[in-house]
Amino acid sequence: MVRPKEKLGALLRDAGEIFTVSTAAASLGTSNVEAAKILARWATQGWLARIRRGLYAMVPIEAVDTQQALDDEWMIIPKLFSPCYIGGWSAAEYWDLTEQVFRDTCIMTEKYIGHKQQKFHNVSFELSHIPPTLNFATKTIWKNRESIKVSDPHKTIIDILNMPHIGGGIQHVTACFCEYIKSQYFDSNKLADYALRINNGAVFKRLGFLTSELMGAEHPLTLLCREHLTKGLAYIDPSIKDGKLITNWRLFVPDDFRI
Repeated sequence: MVRPKEKLGALLRDAGEIFTVSTAAASLGTSNVEAAKILARWATQGWLARIRRGLYAMVPIEAVDTQQALDDEWMIIPKLFSPCYIGGWSAAEYWDLTEQVFRDTCIMTEKYIGHKQQKFHNVSFELSHIPPTLNFATKTIWKNRESIKVSDPHKTIIDILNMPHIGGGIQHVTACFCEYIKSQYFDSNKLADYALRINNGAVFKRLGFLTSELMGAEHPLTLLCREHLTKGLAYIDPSIKDGKLITNWRLFVPDDFRI
């Protein structure tokens, strides 16, 4: 007779530290209904932590309680939100484009989301829904057996210029851009290519304005942005509906904005 701890060990070897009921059923050689009962019992005994309905994580031996089940909070992201990637301020932190620490993890997901702020297993997430066409330019990183996607440095910049709120607001977005242009990652061509794929004229207005202020009106990236300048007016931060109009870039910039 196979003991419960031996079954649990086999499940860990087969499925990794995070698994669904169906994955557990396949490993244990039982039905989904029976597997759900077994996992619920193990969770009650403190061997597993329930992340959400149908999703469990193994509790390390050294954990004080089941709320400390995860070695890395990013491990649950693919199971919760795929197809998705980590972006915005969280990607900026990953690429060392900011020293600011944010409480929530920023997720860009193709899944329908009922609420932009969600919390699982004491981990808070800020979610943004994106179409499949915007899910590109990511780097895969591994956390144990879990593959997790993070926007690359160039896509991170374009994303937060496209949606300044996922970059912590335009002032923080600007600080990240300043770090980016000083970093090893800076690449005018990739920025331009990704901006074209995003297909939002406001991105070139924001990027062009910042580039002209930081690197000059004749910098190749500034000139490239001017080539793609679209008609109509935009706000440097859509959440701030005031400021003066920078006519060269057809962009409203708040009076207290600083670079």
